[in-house]
Amino acid sequence: MPVPLAPYPTAMVPSTPPANAAQSQLVCSGCRNLLLYPVGATSVCCAVCNAVTAVPPPGTEMAQLVCGGCHTLLMYIRGATSVQCSCCQTINLALEANQVAHVNCGSCRMLLMYQYGARSVKCAVCNFVTQVGASTSTAEQKLNS
Repeated sequence: MPVPLAPYPTAMVPSTPPANAAQSQLVCSGCRNLLLYPVGATSVCCAVCNAVTAVPPPGTEMAQLVCGGCHTLLMYIRGATSVQCSCCQTINLALEANQVAHVNCGSCRMLLMYQYGARSVKCAVCNFVTQVGASTSTAEQKLNS
């Protein structure tokens, strides 16, 4: 008796939402990929790892930062004071834009972000400590020599 053959799988064609359909985005709780979803969804299933990520309630403002430990993009609810990375467990300070400052590392030139008012910042890439803010006194310079 002949065995019926299953049809060949067809290539998945990405669906393009209509131009007037609003979309939002969030980071997958499993694999950390960026997920797009239609506004109004309550959860999103990742096509890569199948993890289901809950969508924050409507009107919740989200912010992003890069983890200082593993450089993963993290999304969090705006107003949080710290964010723990789900990949490396590093606890990152989540400061508002007016509370942070930027400087290039004195060694590798990597752009560094630090809390406004800090006197120095240590580079996560090369571990060089760059002096920032108010200049150090002569006594402090002698102590550090």
